[in-house]
Amino acid sequence: METNETESESEYGKTILGKAELVVVYSLLLLPIFFLYQHLFTLPLPLGFAPPFLLLGRSLLNDLLPFEHSWTPSVASSPKDLPVGLDAKTEEDYASLSKLLQEFTSIPNIDKAWTFKSDTGTGSQAMFSISQANLLANKRRKYALSANISKGSGNSVSFQWWKRNSTSPSLYTVQCIVMDGLRGYHGTQNETLVAYVAEEASPSKPTFNDSGYKKGGSADKDCGSWKGQGEWEEDWGETYAGKRQPALFLIDINSGQVQPVKGISKSLSIGQVVWAPSTQGLHQYLVFVGWSSNPRKLGIKYCYNRPCALYAVRAPIYASDANDLEVKESPNEDSPVLNLTESISSAFFPSFSPDGRFLVFLSGSCSVDSGAHSATDSLHRIDWPVNGQFSSSKIIDVIPIVWSAEDGCFPGLYCSNFISNPWLSDGCTMIVSSAWGSSQVILSVNVLSGIVSRISPTDSNFSWNLLTLDGDSIIAVCSSPVDIPQIKYGYFVDKASWNWSDVSSPIFGCSAEVSSLLSSRQFTILKIPVKDVSDCLTKGASKPFEAIFVSRQSKKNDVCDPLIVILHGGPHSVSLSGFAKSHAFLSSLGYSLLIVNYRGSLGFGEEALQSLPGKVGSQDVNDVITAIDHVIDTGVASPSKIAVIGGSHGGFLTTHLIGQAPDKFVAAAARNPVCNLASMVGITDIPDWCYVETYGVEGKTKFTEAPSVEDLALFHSKSPISHISKVKTPTIFVLGAKDLRVPLSNGLQYARALKEKGVEVKILMFPNDVHAIERPQSDYEGYLSIAVWFNKYCK
Repeated sequence: METNETESESEYGKTILGKAELVVVYSLLLLPIFFLYQHLFTLPLPLGFAPPFLLLGRSLLNDLLPFEHSWTPSVASSPKDLPVGLDAKTEEDYASLSKLLQEFTSIPNIDKAWTFKSDTGTGSQAMFSISQANLLANKRRKYALSANISKGSGNSVSFQWWKRNSTSPSLYTVQCIVMDGLRGYHGTQNETLVAYVAEEASPSKPTFNDSGYKKGGSADKDCGSWKGQGEWEEDWGETYAGKRQPALFLIDINSGQVQPVKGISKSLSIGQVVWAPSTQGLHQYLVFVGWSSNPRKLGIKYCYNRPCALYAVRAPIYASDANDLEVKESPNEDSPVLNLTESISSAFFPSFSPDGRFLVFLSGSCSVDSGAHSATDSLHRIDWPVNGQFSSSKIIDVIPIVWSAEDGCFPGLYCSNFISNPWLSDGCTMIVSSAWGSSQVILSVNVLSGIVSRISPTDSNFSWNLLTLDGDSIIAVCSSPVDIPQIKYGYFVDKASWNWSDVSSPIFGCSAEVSSLLSSRQFTILKIPVKDVSDCLTKGASKPFEAIFVSRQSKKNDVCDPLIVILHGGPHSVSLSGFAKSHAFLSSLGYSLLIVNYRGSLGFGEEALQSLPGKVGSQDVNDVITAIDHVIDTGVASPSKIAVIGGSHGGFLTTHLIGQAPDKFVAAAARNPVCNLASMVGITDIPDWCYVETYGVEGKTKFTEAPSVEDLALFHSKSPISHISKVKTPTIFVLGAKDLRVPLSNGLQYARALKEKGVEVKILMFPNDVHAIERPQSDYEGYLSIAVWFNKYCK
């Protein structure tokens, strides 16, 4: 939980001022003695001497003393000091760019949305959970905005947004429940019981006093003893540091009673809980995802290669006389926890069909089996036993892994989550969002037939994100690198097509300047042919990869703008053709952007993805260089002013590129970059990643906590630091001191080595940021500094 710095500082100020009042009284009593000393002896004060009230705070005394006297020594005026690392020209750039970046930063995000039946019985209501950066508070402000949805003739739809008064929309703060891999909550059908995941209570710690170890412990506030640390408990790494074991609980909303669900192995970390369909006279079950901590916990954030399964456990509830479900206190150990997916290495995001006949879930078995941290998903179905008798569950494939798709065809499933209710009224069609090449699209999936249809417009390169369903209609958001998000409402025209209407909303908006700058830009998705097809071992690896190119609509004075190459991390991630504020900001400064989805990215089939492990630092680097050469050869970019930026594995590529192609780039920016695998492997929360990306799939079995000399030598040879002697590109580093994924020392070592050889370097280090560097002030200062750095060398 974040500390409220404003409140803390306020309390601190009250404490200091309370003490100050006493010291002032004491100091004023000393005033006559002090002036008597000066008057009688007319001697200068000893060097360094000052009466106690001067040390306290002169401005306070100036207000209190009843006579005119300046207690502030006269100091010769000096020019205003500049912040460290800035000269006058750089400070001017900071000032001129900061306002524009603030305008981009202030554009809100829609995080989630829900729909409900209207209180009037006609139409429906939608509620949107919105977040917006609050730079002063260094947090994201969260609020909700609601709308009444009414449908007219001819499939017309209108949203009447709730307003607090006649002039402004009603934006009210709500307590948002954040859900991620190891969290979750779900209510029963009558909404009186909620199952949720939370941290277990802190385990007992050893107690010591002046006689040594104290048996039986003591009260927390026993001043005659202290608590020891006890045995260290492992956590799930990045963003989970210090988190205790997650466990499953039930709360009765009516009584407030909370009961833990017992009988679950301590080796399982629990998340994504859902209620199984209830059947009259039968036990009520909960289904959850369990991640095993054997042999140990490795980083789980962004990592779908951690084995997991779906489990069912009997809920500790009973039917009361009023036929309501209530929590019971009897233990649950006699009811076994059932593994529903033993035959598959990964199962998550469980969702029951509306009629309760089957349970659908995603699987990352390709990630688990290959060791790649993320890969192509598959979708599966289990028929749920209506009689409550569990036997060996047969897992039915709904969407299998797509290894290599034909041009324009479904490339495989890349789904980051399900919405809370993804089902259409037919009870067998799910609506999901998925990456499709460099775009995100909306798909309908018939879980009985396995038929997958793309229902967002096929002629659009925009990215579409599913928010929620309104009956059999869809509320979504679409955007592009040069178009801010727009809410869309989709509805059936016939079984083969959907229509999409624009929804006017007060959520998204931007200043006139931002609107004007974006309107002058355009984007396209480029197909980049693979340079050395003969080196490709699979058909999928030989297919063209993609890059998103953002540019001015017409050249200025027939001259190409400077080019910024943007590289995503992972490496098994993807840059989508949606609106990204940082990218739009850089583009608005007069840069073309080349956003490269090199082979190994999500969205292009499993063969293309699996072509990269074992070839990092070569295949991905060559793909980026090929993409740069492509836009130069086609005349849309100039070779003279090229900058490159990337974070994590994108930082790995950035630092590789300035070493392997030292004459190609005039500036570089690296955010928490992987620079030295040999030093990273011993301190990262994902040491297995170093093995898999270095060795390929065999790295999964080679992984050890004690790397050999040969391992370390290969890690070094695959790392950017092995090319550091050739680097001459001025580089800015943006580092998070609390990063457990790519610890601070990795980027710092590389940056210091560049300084040592005379390369111009700037380092920003944010003490409270983790790998993503997404705290609002850090993100803002980081991209502002990067923009100033690029302007310095590219313009």
